[in-house]
Amino acid sequence: MRRTDQNLSGTDIGHGTREEKLVRVDTRDQRPQFQGAPVCASLARHHIVHLGVARQQGSWEVVRTKLGGTYFQATLAGEGQVVVDGRWQPCRSGEAFLLPPGTRHRFRALPRRRWDHCWVRYEEPPGQRPIAAASSPIIARFDPGPLRHAILGLHGECSTATAPETADGWAELIHRYVTRFAEPAAMDARLWRLWETVAADLGHRWSTSAMARVANVSEKHLERLAKRELGRTPRQQLIWLRMRRAAELLADERLTIENVAAQVGYENPFVFSTTFKRIIGWPPSKYPGRRSIDAVAPRAASRVSP
Repeated sequence: MRRTDQNLSGTDIGHGTREEKLVRVDTRDQRPQFQGAPVCASLARHHIVHLGVARQQGSWEVVRTKLGGTYFQATLAGEGQVVVDGRWQPCRSGEAFLLPPGTRHRFRALPRRRWDHCWVRYEEPPGQRPIAAASSPIIARFDPGPLRHAILGLHGECSTATAPETADGWAELIHRYVTRFAEPAAMDARLWRLWETVAADLGHRWSTSAMARVANVSEKHLERLAKRELGRTPRQQLIWLRMRRAAELLADERLTIENVAAQVGYENPFVFSTTFKRIIGWPPSKYPGRRSIDAVAPRAASRVSP
């Protein structure tokens, strides 16, 4: 079954069976799966628009192109897949993924496979720092049990609507579980210092060795730290920071794509555009946050590789 929703600029494609329990912030979302789902106004305090627990058996794929907010999903059992940096990656039992706003959200269940998962969907207002920050992990280990119980607790409370203050407590707990994943207190301080330094000078010719020197570790240890904390290599994280900053710059219609490319370290706008499309999901000229369309002319050389 293919279901397209214009309000979400996305598509659901499903051929298997799906059981789910949902909670929504209000009744504005008119998609069939939300009909009859309980409402919890307390979710608005954390800019959560909906959440739930689901069991998917068989193929199912979701593509979302609206840039409204962060999406968090954790695997309870089985395995799903999510597109990260333009490539499908597995999300197994005991793992979670965090998709930031400004990127195309795409994930799927596999044919003849089971995927039990829970999720929290945010819709952060313009100008507010999103849940998914530059140093947030993309795919990492996560104990989904407490989050599942909290979601089911909220569902049960909102279904009976007997104690609104209890729903407030469940909503607060759910939000804390997500932010704990997005902002891990245990993240190595050397990585925080490194990414702050890199983000402040994205036009610099960063190499893995140069980043290792900033972090004061060996290149191999930096690779291990980055993979453990972020689910990315240092090089992949550098490219992600560049593309995320480029997406912000593209909102300024006074900047050409060549200007944006140069500010994030690319002399060749063609290489920049190819990388931007792979990571973010659109060519720069068609990025939904872009107010004008620019033509991109390739040049002879680039400072960084995609």
